[in-house]
Amino acid sequence: MAAPPVLRLAGITKRFGPLTANDAISFELRRGEVIALLGENGAGKTTLMNILFGHYVADEGTVEAFGKPLPPGDPRAALDAGIGMVHQHFTLADNMTVLENIALGTQKLWRPHLDRAAARKRIERLAADFGLAVDPAAIVASLSVGERQRVEILKALYRDAEILILDEPTAVLTPAETDALFRTLKLLVAKGLSIIFISHKLHEVMAVSDRVLVLRSGRLAGERETKSTNRKELAALMVGQEVRPAEVVPVAPGRPLLVLDRISTARHNGAALDDVSLVLRAGEITGLAGVSGNGQAALAALIAGTQRPTAGSIAIDGAPVGGWSPRAALGHGIARIPEDRHAVGTIGDMSVAENVIAERYGSPRFSRMGFLDWKAARRFAEKIIADYDVKCPSPEARIRLLSGGNMQKLILGRALDPEPAVILASQPTRGLDVGAVAYVHRMLLAARERGAAVLLISEDLEEILALSDRIVVISKGRLSAPSARGERTIRELGELMAGHGEEERAA
Repeated sequence: MAAPPVLRLAGITKRFGPLTANDAISFELRRGEVIALLGENGAGKTTLMNILFGHYVADEGTVEAFGKPLPPGDPRAALDAGIGMVHQHFTLADNMTVLENIALGTQKLWRPHLDRAAARKRIERLAADFGLAVDPAAIVASLSVGERQRVEILKALYRDAEILILDEPTAVLTPAETDALFRTLKLLVAKGLSIIFISHKLHEVMAVSDRVLVLRSGRLAGERETKSTNRKELAALMVGQEVRPAEVVPVAPGRPLLVLDRISTARHNGAALDDVSLVLRAGEITGLAGVSGNGQAALAALIAGTQRPTAGSIAIDGAPVGGWSPRAALGHGIARIPEDRHAVGTIGDMSVAENVIAERYGSPRFSRMGFLDWKAARRFAEKIIADYDVKCPSPEARIRLLSGGNMQKLILGRALDPEPAVILASQPTRGLDVGAVAYVHRMLLAARERGAAVLLISEDLEEILALSDRIVVISKGRLSAPSARGERTIRELGELMAGHGEEERAA
């Protein structure tokens, strides 16, 4: 006999002007069940979760938790009903302890002072019950990414959550940390918790879920028992057609196009670079794997010219360079796909046309006698929209109105036209659906086949293994020696990412 539902959504519809974000979506979540929620960017997953948590009010439909109606537009009611959420980007105060972060906001008005002894005892009991080992007295800033995620889960459990929603929970975890998370999920389910697992990684969905719900264009496109489906079928349900992974054709690497020799830098959004050497060759994709905050941001900033080295040298196509800057990087044919497409890659309130020429205002292609040639800018924007199949109203549309996948396609088109010598691709598929991921992969491989040198910085080991001709691992600002495709297992790479492998220097 099936377990009773703990959550029921019936006929949920939400419109934003002419756009229907959710269209009559209905489903149930049962006690002790893991449902995976899949869908392309813009499919309606986030809107649906915002309605569930009371951040949005549905135009039609109802939500019930444990058989009782959930008041619309009331986040406190969702929390009180036992619904907890762990966001992809953690919401912790770095300067506070684990205990303070977990207990924050749980004190009653008539008892404003926290009983630390009781709180610590309860946290330790929860940690032991669910395999979430963490020191309640530790400062959050000192924790690893995996430990921070445990704190986020403990926050929800401390508030008596019986329904847990995990949004892209493995996006920044090593393989070992992902395995630990999955063990925790099994313990949670065994004790009766119910889980909604939102992910773009189909192999994880297959490993952890009981059922899969697929959203497409705001509607429920399909529901499958996990044991009765496969990754190919789920990918086709997400995008409406069969998704073929990019094919990697062997290409002999050419001459070195960018050489970093014993580079050190100041800290930049994480660790600094420490005596790093790296060679990027024509016709080769070099994959850089690592846990977030280990120096990837410093390396990307260095190559893009937004950060200068404190030691070491840079050579491009065999010639040493000095006076390193963004203008110098662009002038030497270095194109970048930045990690954060919203904060760094685009300016939300500027038009599509303005954004696609943002790094080339001074170029003769878009400038005449010091004045911008807006006709040329519009033609370029129209070309990218057509060539990269960008769903966009017009070149004059504000770029913030586009979905993440379409925004990324514009950035990709801007970077690859004209054909660059070196491509810095930093997290190019983060948060994208399976169809958009396949498209970005095809474009990077096409650039490689034309002779570009590509540095692929990614926290997704499957992506690194699928595309890279050579792989290096960054940990605490240092690089491992490079390994050829297939030379190291995913487990060995994970050990290096965690800083447990032998110290080697890349060359």
